[in-house]
Amino acid sequence: EECQQAAEQNYPLIRQYDLIEKTTELTLANLQKGWLPQVAASAQATYQSDVASWPDEMKQMLGQMGVKPKGLAKDQYRIGVDVNQTIYDGGSIKSQKEIARLQGEMLTDENKINLYSVRKRVNELFFAILLTDSRIELTRDLRDLLASNEHKLAAMFKEGTAAESDFNSMKAERIGAEQQLNDLAMQRDALRKMLKMLCGIEITNLERPQRITPSDDNLRPEMHLFETRLRLADAQERQLDTSMRPRLSVFASTFYGYPGYNMFEDMMNRNFSLNGMIGTRLSWNIGALYTRKGDKAKIKRQREMIANDRDVFLFNNNIEKQRQRDNIARYGKLIESDNEMIMLRQSVRKAAESKLRHGIIDVNDLVKEINNENGARLRLTMHQTELLKEMYDFKFTVNGN
Repeated sequence: EECQQAAEQNYPLIRQYDLIEKTTELTLANLQKGWLPQVAASAQATYQSDVASWPDEMKQMLGQMGVKPKGLAKDQYRIGVDVNQTIYDGGSIKSQKEIARLQGEMLTDENKINLYSVRKRVNELFFAILLTDSRIELTRDLRDLLASNEHKLAAMFKEGTAAESDFNSMKAERIGAEQQLNDLAMQRDALRKMLKMLCGIEITNLERPQRITPSDDNLRPEMHLFETRLRLADAQERQLDTSMRPRLSVFASTFYGYPGYNMFEDMMNRNFSLNGMIGTRLSWNIGALYTRKGDKAKIKRQREMIANDRDVFLFNNNIEKQRQRDNIARYGKLIESDNEMIMLRQSVRKAAESKLRHGIIDVNDLVKEINNENGARLRLTMHQTELLKEMYDFKFTVNGN
């Protein structure tokens, strides 16, 4: 557990959590600003082919009064500012914020899944080191046993009760065990370096973990991701409802230019003026009705795809759990027979040592029995380590305690 936690904290993906959180916060802050007044500035200059003009009768009447109206100019100018404040948006901003939060949660879940896979890599390296340590210990015992018999054969050779070839044969076996011991030590160092790089901590002596019986309840991060995706689909469907509701807002508009709102005054003088307007606006876009049925059908298909993805994951996960259960049971039975096998091989090896001292067998027969006993001990160690690995792999499969 310490190695797995250290590996997750050391893995570069851990920084994604902070990035996702900050991105989500910025998105929510931007959406919240939708309630602030929306201000737009504009400027325009136009030239029209025709404009409103005085009727001829009106021109004659005004002319008789000594007034010569100019009429509207064809070139017109305006510089203005429009302000719009939303009062009711039908729940659109609230819905968008909910979707943004769920999208951030979904990204977090995906990051958790990627980080969770690091545990599997820790398991592989951790138990590979344990197995290598056990093999080193067994090989060291084998070397010591061969060295002990080498010394005995050396004494027998001096006494003339053993041939030099027997002594050389046992010595060669001992040297071979030394070579294997050195090779295993190098393998262990390489594995420890990889585990150190993965975890970011010093790896000294690894303790063999206890046997465990993990809970069968599936608590994998993928399950939470499926739930989040379904909640996101629900939020998207609620957003469709907000598009069917009316919008209410108040607005203010002001501009400086020509012509203004007083058309008659502008037709007389053509002077620039300051104009303003305030009011309220109710809008209801029924265009969402055209695509509503199709949009709901798409969300329904989306839910079905998510449910199918979840079923596929659980199906494969259950197959993996069953395989691991079978392996745990199989290794348990193998360990029982391994213990019995070691006792028998040890008894045969001791008998062979006695027979060699009495000249009943040659050294090759003894070496064979020594290797048989070592092989039985090695199989026990491998099965014990594989049993532990399967237990912790099962824990990884279900993310159980």
